[in-house]
Amino acid sequence: MTDRLDFHRGRTNAAAEQLATLADPHAIRAKILIVDDDQRNLLAASEILADLAVDLVLANSPEEALRRALREDFAVILLDVQMPRMDGYEVAALIRSRSRTSRVPILFLTAHNKDDMHIFRGYSAGAVDYVFKPIQPLVLKSKVDVFVDLYRKTEEIKCKAAAEKQLLLENLRVRGEKLEAEQALRRQAEHQAAVLRGLPIALYTSPLGLEDRRLYFTNDCIERITGFSREAFARSSLWESCLEADDRERVLADLRTVLEIGSVALEYRWRNADGTERHILDQIAVNRDESGTAVEFFGMWFDVTERKELELSLQHASKLEAVGRLTGGIAHDFNNMLSIVIGNLDLMKGSLQGNEKALRRVESAIEGAHRCAELTSRLLAFSRRSPLQPRALNLTSFIPGLITLLERTLGERITISANVEEGLPEVCVDHAQFEAALINLAVNARDAMPDGGILGICIQRRDAPAPERVEGSCSVEIAVADSGTGMSPAILARVFEPFFTTKEAGKGTGLGLSMVYGFVQQSGGTISVDSSPDQGTRFVITLPALVRQSSTSEDINTGATAGASNPMNGAGKAVLVVEDDADVRSTVVSILEALAFKVISAQDGSEALRLLQMEANIALVFSDVNMPGATNGIDLGHTIRQRWPQMPILLTSGYLQEDQDANGFALLQKPYRASDLAEVLRSLLSESRGETSVE
Repeated sequence: MTDRLDFHRGRTNAAAEQLATLADPHAIRAKILIVDDDQRNLLAASEILADLAVDLVLANSPEEALRRALREDFAVILLDVQMPRMDGYEVAALIRSRSRTSRVPILFLTAHNKDDMHIFRGYSAGAVDYVFKPIQPLVLKSKVDVFVDLYRKTEEIKCKAAAEKQLLLENLRVRGEKLEAEQALRRQAEHQAAVLRGLPIALYTSPLGLEDRRLYFTNDCIERITGFSREAFARSSLWESCLEADDRERVLADLRTVLEIGSVALEYRWRNADGTERHILDQIAVNRDESGTAVEFFGMWFDVTERKELELSLQHASKLEAVGRLTGGIAHDFNNMLSIVIGNLDLMKGSLQGNEKALRRVESAIEGAHRCAELTSRLLAFSRRSPLQPRALNLTSFIPGLITLLERTLGERITISANVEEGLPEVCVDHAQFEAALINLAVNARDAMPDGGILGICIQRRDAPAPERVEGSCSVEIAVADSGTGMSPAILARVFEPFFTTKEAGKGTGLGLSMVYGFVQQSGGTISVDSSPDQGTRFVITLPALVRQSSTSEDINTGATAGASNPMNGAGKAVLVVEDDADVRSTVVSILEALAFKVISAQDGSEALRLLQMEANIALVFSDVNMPGATNGIDLGHTIRQRWPQMPILLTSGYLQEDQDANGFALLQKPYRASDLAEVLRSLLSESRGETSVE
């Protein structure tokens, strides 16, 4: 018996010592992996970081770096970009693809690739920051210190959680031996009390009968957890009266089994004295006397609200990821089918000249198909599976259509008041994302006005302050205000946090405002919020105005007029169409032939390259992005650029995946009108110098 108590006491002491050790952040050793093929660079980085309380691991090749990353845990990885056999981007992508190393911060070290495209590529590959050579010691130390400190705090939390769990289990075991070793248990309880005082744990005893559910807590932290005193729990009605109604039947049914099985772990929602709902883990065991007769329940309350909130946040994130994967999976095929529908309807129009009734029906069908395409685009934007596609937006013409949509969406109890200043400058934003952001703010405003109210939208020009003013520079301010319930300062401080929501479970992801915030930031703007309880809420989005040279605007208008008055005529020029879907390919070929082009078609990138070698007079390549085989449309475009630099290339896609970057190529989104295709072809062929020849 003494040996068993000593064993239990030793395990509890170890857990307490582990918690005490966590007070020293340097007690946890951190490792840093430095990867560079140049031994001099490794030595330089080692010298800079040598005075840190960390362990440095050096690797002079990508292969060695990957081997070390899979065997050891690192606080941060310093990774050179330019290396033989495998560059830093590829190494970073491989590190991110392993579950063990997917969350290790990566800092790129580079003396080159300072342009935006390479930096964007580095961030896309998984880097969290760049350090440019020659390395500035203070910069490198500061950045590494941040991640080392983050690693130590993370490990500290893990160790603390493990120690807390061990303490919980050990406490139950020791309390079960109370009657056999009362004196030893008292010493153990005194030791544990010092550790448990700062934890959200409360111990209690309770009578055996369910009809008398009084809880006698043995420590004072129950008042800190719930706001109720120990004496209040001694009243039989308090525990059950504050128990969530939806959980009551399940919890009481589990309680009835305690005498039979000896112990039970209950998880339920419980309302505190201030009205807030908390998630409680209630672990209950049966206390027995020397004869084995049950005399009372012994229980432990553990506030697990933060853990439950994290679980719910992860569930929301998983749902969002599932929506994104599903939408991305169907977007390509769906837009291909819409391309067939719209393309053939455009071709049909040519044979219906003079039949106004039939033409109206065709136009109506085309408009319906485009609405389907817009729906897919909005789903992609919601799930963040679509990159931003900023274009000039005229707010004066955009807002009336949005108001009409909001009136149908918000319902009759919400009155919309719009005030749009005359002569507003254009802004450069992704139209679908901008519309989604305003709809999100409007829907949140509606939810804050359950009995109806006024939604005000005010858009006006704002000039920059005098010291910062640049000629022609200004911004556009979009204010969305409601007359709803408003927000408390505590909620207002967290309003843009991902996964934070005041709505009931299942009625909000907590991602809406964080997505609005991210979109505004990506668009170069700012967003602020002002709110008070019962005084409504006002969101203000500020976006930089689009500055255009007057000559540019004239050129655009002139080109548009010319295009409208002069129908496209391919004049027999050869266009190579690369498309894996036979029906889409057939439709595109028909459209181009109707525009008087000579059309050559291929079903994949390999066949396209063979045809380019064989045909001497191809004027332009029109290729789909997503195709089977090793070569997609973007890869094909780069290959053509290398072999035939003067060849105009037009890409098209119904869905660009996250790892696909079409920058540098003209891109026509599916589905498109025949007139859209004609205008893009006109522009590309007019930019090329004469008829391109393939040798």
